[in-house]
Amino acid sequence: MPDSSPNVPVPGAPTSREASAQAAAADGHPGQPGLGDVAPAAVRTTITVPDSVPMVSLLGSGDELLRLVENEVDTDVHVRGNEIAVTGQPADNAFAVAVFDELIALLGTGQVLRPDSVRRVIGMLRAGGSERPADVLSLDIISRRGRTIRPKTLNQKRYVDAIDAHTIVFGIGPAGTGKTYLAMAKAVQALQTKQVNRIILTRPAVEAGERLGYLPGTLSEKIDPYLRPLYDALHDMVDPESIPRLMQSGTIEVAPLAYMRGRTLNDAFVILDEAQNTTAEQMKMFLTRLGFGSKIVVTGDVTQVDLPGGAQSGLRIVREILDGIEDVHFANLTSSDVVRHRLVGDIVDAYERWDASNSQNRPTAGQPQPARPSRPRRQGS
Repeated sequence: MPDSSPNVPVPGAPTSREASAQAAAADGHPGQPGLGDVAPAAVRTTITVPDSVPMVSLLGSGDELLRLVENEVDTDVHVRGNEIAVTGQPADNAFAVAVFDELIALLGTGQVLRPDSVRRVIGMLRAGGSERPADVLSLDIISRRGRTIRPKTLNQKRYVDAIDAHTIVFGIGPAGTGKTYLAMAKAVQALQTKQVNRIILTRPAVEAGERLGYLPGTLSEKIDPYLRPLYDALHDMVDPESIPRLMQSGTIEVAPLAYMRGRTLNDAFVILDEAQNTTAEQMKMFLTRLGFGSKIVVTGDVTQVDLPGGAQSGLRIVREILDGIEDVHFANLTSSDVVRHRLVGDIVDAYERWDASNSQNRPTAGQPQPARPSRPRRQGS
């Protein structure tokens, strides 16, 4: 851990006695506290970076990461050699020191700092909580060809921890929050460590505004596009050359939800993706497939239901149905957990605001609809 010197007054800054006198004089009452109190004197705190941490790794190429930190903290930051001096109010200094402490700790785990990871460290520190950002961002799930999959936000880590601790976990949140990807990583980890004998990935074959019957090809060829995101994630985590062999042996199975009916799934890690497109009956059917030695993860986004005819989503009501049942956990992810392009989180927030404002203008159940003006009849009809 870096050394941090105690807060020391900045030379030239007014002392607390001088500040009080200035405030009193401003209010016309010398020697007495005034209404316009001056802010406490700025102090300087020095952080000594360990010799084992290259400064360019901490500050970024061309000081890119340093400038990012400077824009996010309410202190002046100056670097000389392996010392970082932050100047400001004590609480602001403490926050800046915490940011550099976590970044140095991340570097100590062998990670490479990027602007995204710096923003996430700062965001987690601002949000508070008992978990250290460095611990959250250094939790490795699986590694393949030099690429490691790990949580990138606090909620993602809590989601991953819940998968370890519970038999059935629901991961609910908007697009891009890593619900399915992290569940897939945990499934592959469980298979590699022989916690389970197989992985089963399933999705309901519900069309997002399209009709399967109008698509070309056999039934299998029509269904495959709906399962393609699961294949894509699988290729990121398992050697692509071994996937056909694993699927042929039944070690990995990717199938539509309808194929789960009538089965008991033992010693398996089962993932139901896009669960917002299940009906209540389908959700019940799927959850009751659970066998001995198995784990189930259900993922979905309740704001993107594609069920036809206004059918009720099984994912929307399952929390109420299963409330209070032991070993079932609901993990919620939000736009702040989006790990795609930064704009994806902004888009999710914009749609939520739009939905909230429009829901206030929609007539409630039982409220009379406004009368539609009658259309004039055409002559001769």
